[in-house]
Amino acid sequence: MWSLTVTRKSRTQMVEETRAKLIEAARRSFATHGFAAASMDELTAEVGLTRGALYHNFGDKKGLLLAVIDQIDAEMLARMRVAQEKAANPWEAFMCEALAYIEMALEPEIQRIMLLDGPAVLGDPSQWPNQTACLRRTTVILQALIDEGTVRTVDAEAAARLLNGAALNAALWIAAAPHPVGVLPKAIEAFRLLANGLLRTPA
Repeated sequence: MWSLTVTRKSRTQMVEETRAKLIEAARRSFATHGFAAASMDELTAEVGLTRGALYHNFGDKKGLLLAVIDQIDAEMLARMRVAQEKAANPWEAFMCEALAYIEMALEPEIQRIMLLDGPAVLGDPSQWPNQTACLRRTTVILQALIDEGTVRTVDAEAAARLLNGAALNAALWIAAAPHPVGVLPKAIEAFRLLANGLLRTPA
């Protein structure tokens, strides 16, 4: 019984290690070469694995991209939450998170994988599972802001969809622009104006 438990644990660890190696290698390759040009043979050889391991763990190259996006998205969310920690009030905390997301569109890895290749391969990012979770969270935050009287009486989900869409499209615009750095302040200014329109007392 003891040896069986150890064996099962070892197999689980091996699977996790294999997945981690493939995701790390894929993330590096997708960021450097782009999804279309990334070679699965080179990627798997780099970490001493076979294409069979890739297909077993992720189904195909698209499944591997989704796993990479999930990892980056989790890191982005953690950074957004750090950004709001020093905010003076809940509204400022909400804005800090949203603006941190938009600003991350300047980072080459996020640009290439999340905002350019991701939508091209996986379709409309507003329909991705991580965006659905983000929408639910934004709806809850806005409802709390409505309840406390900071935000005007409005349907929280409707407001969340529009603000999330604005932030996402700002990030997509920045990533696709010939000069992203020049676009960023324009996107932030417009987003602030749109969001502040929800306030009972404009900021």
